Amino acid sequence: NMLSDLPMAEAKILAQYLVEKLQARLISFEEQVGQVRTFYSSVLEAEEDWREAALVLCGIPMETGQKQYTSDYKLEKYLHIARLHLEDQDPVAAETFVSRASLLQNETTNETFKILYSVCYARVLDYRRRFMEAAQRYIELSFKTSVTEDQRLEALKYALVCTVLASAGQSRSRMLGLLYKDERCQRLAAFPILEKMYLKRIIRHEELLEFSATLLPHQCATNADGSSILERAVIEHNLLAASGFYSSIKCSELGCLLNITADRAERTARHMISEGRLTGRIDQVEQLVYFAEKDALPKLDERIHQICSHANTIYSQIQQKHPEWAEKKGYAESGRV
Repeated sequence: NMLSDLPMAEAKILAQYLVEKLQARLISFEEQVGQVRTFYSSVLEAEEDWREAALVLCGIPMETGQKQYTSDYKLEKYLHIARLHLEDQDPVAAETFVSRASLLQNETTNETFKILYSVCYARVLDYRRRFMEAAQRYIELSFKTSVTEDQRLEALKYALVCTVLASAGQSRSRMLGLLYKDERCQRLAAFPILEKMYLKRIIRHEELLEFSATLLPHQCATNADGSSILERAVIEHNLLAASGFYSSIKCSELGCLLNITADRAERTARHMISEGRLTGRIDQVEQLVYFAEKDALPKLDERIHQICSHANTIYSQIQQKHPEWAEKKGYAESGRV
């Protein structure tokens, strides 16, 4: 407490000195060590020295000391350390402390700690490129009433971004449907990309560049072949979209459609077919990709569902903007399609 009354520069020097001196007599001054390290870490955090701040907090002997720390105390420190490692772009170290926190988060009744755990876990999944799992966690956070409306909308935005960056397939298709039917997504800048992906429309290069400007630094990482995460995801989506209106296509033409080389188009199709994310076959002699014929009935059902979803959205907008007129004309909630 006395440290906080000093000028910041002097408090930092004194806190560093105390950390070094008290470490040698840890058993005798265990409680004081925790207090000084917490203060010193906060000073380093204010200076955005994330890694050092995390290491200072790690020095609190929560597992090896003689003092009995409460579950909430340890949970708070583990989550704080995890957040610092995430700020330092170190998801591996962050995951270690999120795993420790997972053993304690079921014991707490503190809703704030539970929310912080969910946020940290979602961010670790996001950093580790486990985008579908991260999207699911972000969606769950977007429905938490204990956070503000802006925070819920931000979590929904991260869920949308992670879904777009995920590999194309059935899991992502289901998540796209869930997000597209969530009317809150219409307030997000990335909604046009979501709509095109859900409706299986081709995404153009210009739209890709616009969306990429909204990504976080770790989401702009490149794959082994030199392509970005977003570029790979959009290429796979466009390939799936192409399979909806082509029964077969030359690899060279497919490459032009996807804005990549013919060889890369063939490799992408082969990879997706082998993983069961695309139904079709490749004739390497003729350089043709054959897509499996779709059953017309499910496609018609899907289209009807899309039209009904659009109608419901229009009804909701009418009710919100012109409630009296909607009631007069009979646009009641029971009248939704």
